[in-house]
Amino acid sequence: MRRVPASGEKPLHWVGSSKRDFVEFPKPVQEDMGSALGIAQFGGTAPSAKPWKGLGSGVLEVVELHDGNAYRAVYTVRFEEVVYVLHAFQKKSPSGIRTAKRDVDLVADRLKAAQKDHEEQYGKSKH
Repeated sequence: MRRVPASGEKPLHWVGSSKRDFVEFPKPVQEDMGSALGIAQFGGTAPSAKPWKGLGSGVLEVVELHDGNAYRAVYTVRFEEVVYVLHAFQKKSPSGIRTAKRDVDLVADRLKAAQKDHEEQYGKSKH
C-alpha cells in the first residue's frame, strides 16, 4: 500500500537493486538510514549524511555501524522533485578507508540512470 506523500515531501526512488539490498540490512540500520532518507525527502540533511566524494555536490552517503559491520546508503538530492537512492551496500572491509572501485563505479552509473529517469519523468533538469 502506498501512502500519500505529506506536503513538501519528495518521493523516494530506488535505483537498480538499492531497495532490495537495503531491506537486507539489519532492522536498526534500516531505521536509522530510513530517518536520514526521510529528512532528505523534506529538503534537509541528516547529521549522519556526508558528501560522497567524486561526483560533485548533491550526492550524499549515510554510514551506519552495526555489530562490527559498516552499512552505506548513497543518495542524491540533485533533483528538485525527487530523492534517488543510488546504492545500498555493506562495506566489506570496515577498517579500510577506501570504498571498493566496483561500488564507486556503480554509484556513478546509477547517478546517470537517475538523471535519465528524471528527464523522462520530470523533463530536463536545470543542471
